[in-house]
Amino acid sequence: MTPHVTFRQLQIFVAVVRGGSVSAAARQLSLSQSATSQALSDLEHQLGVTLFERLGRSLRLNDVGRRLLPLAEQLLSGLEELVESAQEPGGTLRGILQVSASATIGTYLLPPLAGRFLERHPQADLQLRLQNTHDVMADLQRFEADLGFIEGQCTESRLRSQVWRHDEMVLVCAPQHPLASKRHVSGVELQAAQWILREPGSGSRSVFEAAIRHHVERLQVRMELDQHEAIKQAVRAGFGLGCLSRLSVAGELDRGELVSLDSDLALTRYFSLVWHPERYQSPLWQAFKVFLLES
Repeated sequence: MTPHVTFRQLQIFVAVVRGGSVSAAARQLSLSQSATSQALSDLEHQLGVTLFERLGRSLRLNDVGRRLLPLAEQLLSGLEELVESAQEPGGTLRGILQVSASATIGTYLLPPLAGRFLERHPQADLQLRLQNTHDVMADLQRFEADLGFIEGQCTESRLRSQVWRHDEMVLVCAPQHPLASKRHVSGVELQAAQWILREPGSGSRSVFEAAIRHHVERLQVRMELDQHEAIKQAVRAGFGLGCLSRLSVAGELDRGELVSLDSDLALTRYFSLVWHPERYQSPLWQAFKVFLLES
């Protein structure tokens, strides 16, 4: 006998996952907590499975729930698009796209591109979350983002990726730093220097460490900061050297507030688009991806 699963049950299932509790889902959907809880129980009964681990009042997806979540989201999105297509024959792109991006990309590249895309599609909404590369991939694996942008390679086998752009990183120091006047900085000088770096897990830190490991035995890391602006301020104050994307320091280099250093380090990298193959790829998702690759 085919289970009788309703649109509302799937909607509640997804809302409970997103909200983290039955009460949060009830508030989001304007339902009573008892009706929400009953609908979730009915869904599990119809499917003949348990979808959550129940820890007191909190709910956490079990393996079955994680496997069924993207399918439920696809069904909901498909039904919503069917209704919208029937109401709007012109096929206007609308909806919300959840994007998770590394700090460099999300700060210096995505905002103007997203603005141009949304000018073409005013019914669409893009919600951007800035993370380090490790956390971007975690967002995608938890189905908390539709599309991710990372620095370098994707190391998660469950995700799919595509090279998007190339980027150049640059060593920088304050104009008053002793190395600022050097034509070329040696490995010995790099090893003796104090460094202001991004936190472990960031794409920038990984690229820098891969480039310098053949020239320096041990780094002297004075500060680890998770914001480009904080690193730039610390470097400008003379506390040490930094390694950042040229995109993020172009203004400071032009104004003479920072000095770029020439070295033997290979600091070219690339940015990648990343997504989960089981996450529903809506027409809005596909249009944004094509727009980015063509821009």
